[in-house]
Amino acid sequence: MNPFPMGTGVKVWLSTGHTDMRCGFPSLALRVQEVLKHDPLAGHLFCFRGPPR
Repeated sequence: MNPFPMGTGVKVWLSTGHTDMRCGFPSLALRVQEVLKHDPLAGHLFCFRGPPR
């Protein structure tokens, strides 16, 4: 059973650095637009991670 039933055209983008997760969804969406040059509402999955504790 697939826990993530996504279509075949969905891409998963992983952030390689640490992201300040306190910035919230609007700021993360802006990063997707400005850094990756993608539409955050296009149906792809963008994954960010915070710093280690």
